[in-house]
Amino acid sequence: MAKLYFYYSAMNAGKTTTLLQSAHNYRERGMRTLLLTPQLDDRYGKGVVASRIGLRADGLTFVASDDLLAIARRDIERHGKLHCVLVDEAQFLTKRQVWQLSEIVDALGIPVLAYGLRTDFRGELFEGSQYLLAWADTLSEIKTICHSGSKATMVVRVDDEGRAITDGPQVEIGGNERYVSVSRAEFKKITAGEGRIELQQPQLPLGPSEPEPPDPG
Repeated sequence: MAKLYFYYSAMNAGKTTTLLQSAHNYRERGMRTLLLTPQLDDRYGKGVVASRIGLRADGLTFVASDDLLAIARRDIERHGKLHCVLVDEAQFLTKRQVWQLSEIVDALGIPVLAYGLRTDFRGELFEGSQYLLAWADTLSEIKTICHSGSKATMVVRVDDEGRAITDGPQVEIGGNERYVSVSRAEFKKITAGEGRIELQQPQLPLGPSEPEPPDPG
C-alpha cells in the first residue's frame, strides 16, 4: 500500500544522501522514479540534486504555482509506469502541493518520499513541513549532532562572524557558510547573543589520505 513519507531533520543530517540512495535502490531494481526539487535551490545548478558528500542526480524543478499531481500524471503518460516520487527540500512546498502529494499516493497508488527541514532559523515551521507533519502517513527523523555533542534539532542562520541572525526572510538559500545545526539549548543561547559558532563544518575524508611527510629528525 502506497504511503506519504516525510523524512525531516536539521541541516547536514544526510537527507539528500538518503534520498539519492533511495532513488538508486528503486532504479537498481528496474523501477522508475520521479525526482522533484524546488527551482529556488540552485546551489549546484538548475535541477541538480546534490549531497555534501558528492552524490548527485538530475531532478525536475518545480515552483510554488506548479501542480505536482499533474506533473506526475504527465510523467506517466510520457514515460510509463512510475514506482516512486521523491521530493528534495520539501520544506519549500506549499500547503496545496503537500495535498497534491497525498493525491499521488491516494489516487495514483504511488509512494511519495519527501525530505526536508522541519524548522527555519527562527525555530518556526516551514509551510511544507507543517503540512507534511500533519498529513504524512509515516514520519521519520534523520538525526545529526550539535557541536555540543547533543542531538541537533534546530538551525541557526549566522553572519560572517558566526553570530546568530534572528531577522530576515524565511527563505535564504545557503549551506555551511550560512547555517549551522544545533541543539535546542544551543539555539536559545546563540539566538540570545551568547557566543558564536563556527561557520564551516569539516568535510568528510572520502578520498585516500595524503601520505605523512618524512620526519626530518
